[in-house]
Amino acid sequence: MIRLISRWQNSAGERVRIALNLKGIAYRYVPVSSLEPGDYRRLNPQGLLPALEIGGRIVPQSSAILAYIEETYPDPSLLPNDPLLRAEARGFAAHIAAEMHALTVQRIRHFLRDELSGGEAEVTRWVLHWLSLGFTALEETLTQREIQSPFCFGEHPGWADLHLIPQMSNARRLGHDLTPYPLLLAVEQRCVALEAFRSARPEAQPDFPKTVRG
Repeated sequence: MIRLISRWQNSAGERVRIALNLKGIAYRYVPVSSLEPGDYRRLNPQGLLPALEIGGRIVPQSSAILAYIEETYPDPSLLPNDPLLRAEARGFAAHIAAEMHALTVQRIRHFLRDELSGGEAEVTRWVLHWLSLGFTALEETLTQREIQSPFCFGEHPGWADLHLIPQMSNARRLGHDLTPYPLLLAVEQRCVALEAFRSARPEAQPDFPKTVRG
């Protein structure tokens, strides 16, 4: 069985969990906190989460993991059949992974605060600026679709949706108002009703802290 090494609060890992769930792929979730100190860095020299272990080999980075999953388990596909629509879905997801999530992850925010002496207010302003630009672009992308659909690019959730939902949760946690994005919110409402998304949520993971769980 493949192993997914991640952490409850890791939106890139959540993307992968959603993908595995949508495809019905059995996997073992391994909290990185369950490993001995230094073990994860030895497995994955990048040291970033998540990582997928297949037969003792490690695939890092959620984008590479998702590509592996799609190529190895093609049914059901996470991407639309139409090549142009597939490209649009990939572009939508890439904007989240490369332009939004990458700028707002905890280690980046902590570096700004601790190493560059940015105050909490300045760091928050920086984060919200990039989130606002990103979500505005995503909302406009959905507005401009030739055919409006219940999910980002089709009748079923897929590549774009599994990137979007964790990023929207992150935005709320970081204090970003999502009310200006009705199309994104409508997609989110449909997704979170599905078991594939619910069981991938941070609070559904075994390493979710009891103090947070309440």
